[in-house]
Amino acid sequence: MNKALLFSILCISYITQIAAQDYNSGESPIEEEFTNLIESSNDYQGYKVVDYNDLLQLKKKTFEFIATLNNELTTQQNTIDQQSDKIADLNSNLEETQKNLAEVTADKDAITFLGMPFSKGTYMALMWGIIAALILALLFFIYRFKKGHSQTAEARHNLEATEKEFEAFRAKSLEKEQRLGRLLQDERNKSSDR
Repeated sequence: MNKALLFSILCISYITQIAAQDYNSGESPIEEEFTNLIESSNDYQGYKVVDYNDLLQLKKKTFEFIATLNNELTTQQNTIDQQSDKIADLNSNLEETQKNLAEVTADKDAITFLGMPFSKGTYMALMWGIIAALILALLFFIYRFKKGHSQTAEARHNLEATEKEFEAFRAKSLEKEQRLGRLLQDERNKSSDR
């Protein structure tokens, strides 16, 4: 876009310089006519006598030359106006393109997560935060598992010891009951023998 704008400005300035050189490089056709009219006129008592038809011809050529210059000026002004409009259009297109580029860049740099747009930096921070939270949760559950496992192992050990004590107590109680039962039977047998 900028290259096209620069090219059009250079073209306008070049055309203007060429037109200016055409008129400035030498005498204009009107100057030549004036010079020819003065040289072809007669002298009379310090005055120049000019032929009336030549003067009318000069007047006609002058008006034609002025009309031609006005047409060229109008044409150049139209060209300048058209190029100014084109430059304005190109500038507006450039601004619109830059806005679109900014939007596309923002969209490219944004990541949608759970329906919400995030920039890449925010997204990365969020993901690392979630990963850190999951690692902490994993470590917490591992700690709880080990603690629960050690408590379960201790409880099993205590249960086994209690069961052994209970079995020993039961065996002693059974032995005691059997002994008492024998004593009772012995006493019954003694009482019935009497």
